[in-house]
Amino acid sequence: MKRVYFVLTYSGTILGRIIRCKTGKMYTHVSISLDENLDRMYSFSRLNPYNCFIGGFVHERINMGSFKRFKNTKAMVCYIEITDYQYEKLEKQIEMFEENRKMYKFNVLGLIYILFNKRIHRKNYFYCAEFIKYILGNANINIKLPDMPRPENFEKLKNSTIIYEGLLNKYRDTIILQEYEMAKIS
Repeated sequence: MKRVYFVLTYSGTILGRIIRCKTGKMYTHVSISLDENLDRMYSFSRLNPYNCFIGGFVHERINMGSFKRFKNTKAMVCYIEITDYQYEKLEKQIEMFEENRKMYKFNVLGLIYILFNKRIHRKNYFYCAEFIKYILGNANINIKLPDMPRPENFEKLKNSTIIYEGLLNKYRDTIILQEYEMAKIS
């Protein structure tokens, strides 16, 4: 069994504040990671930390890009366990997006529509939760997300385990401390 991590965030950007105001939910963005350290975090988001309308497939890092610019980003990290086969398929899905990143765009229109509970499907356009639902489905990982997924749908997934809640830039310190504490107990 392998773990897949979901990183829910709220950075306080203008777009994030609009989404939070409309939904009333704590977190406004979701990323997927294939490792506990969150070195390999992926989503659809802004390509430039200073422009929320030019976006696409992104490889996010805790202390780079938008998360570096917005140092007080709040986060919740949880994981689900999947089979080795599903993990390999998920890796292949992400590799496909990486190799073809120029053909994928950020679905700003879809994001606006979903705020009003309307759906619009545009080929090769994704917003964060829509992208994650798509790659999970293609990897045969069924976590029962709604047709119009939102970041908050990842907060209380069945069989998920929350491992962190706090500032995103403090996440690694917490993981290292937990590992140290576990080593002392052993």
